[in-house]
Amino acid sequence: MNALVLDTNIVSYLMKGHSAASAYRHHLEGKTLAISFMTVGELYEGAYRQGWDDSKREKLKAEIKKYLVIPYSPRVCEIWGQIRAARKSQPIATDDAWIAATALVYGCPLVTHNSGDFAGVEHLSIITEHKS
Repeated sequence: MNALVLDTNIVSYLMKGHSAASAYRHHLEGKTLAISFMTVGELYEGAYRQGWDDSKREKLKAEIKKYLVIPYSPRVCEIWGQIRAARKSQPIATDDAWIAATALVYGCPLVTHNSGDFAGVEHLSIITEHKS
């Protein structure tokens, strides 16, 4: 599959026209851009927390349609459990584990600006432009 899974921060940067988005555009060209169901939830959480009106949420809904949304599956759930168990001594956020599991199950690199959140997730290929 010639696809990339985008972390929520990358989708947010692209939506907002954030300056960090330009660093990632060359990675995204010609690829199928996918997001986890968890990213959809995180985007809506942000919209509701920020008090977006109906019009702005409709724009978000249209933006989400630009991506291949990968739903949960029994295999994604299994890999999520493995990731969380493996990172017990260095806990990984629940949402990040879902995003990582999605990328692993579908064999896609994960594009993120927060690569440290995913450090130590075995076999996860990460694309980042963030220099720590």
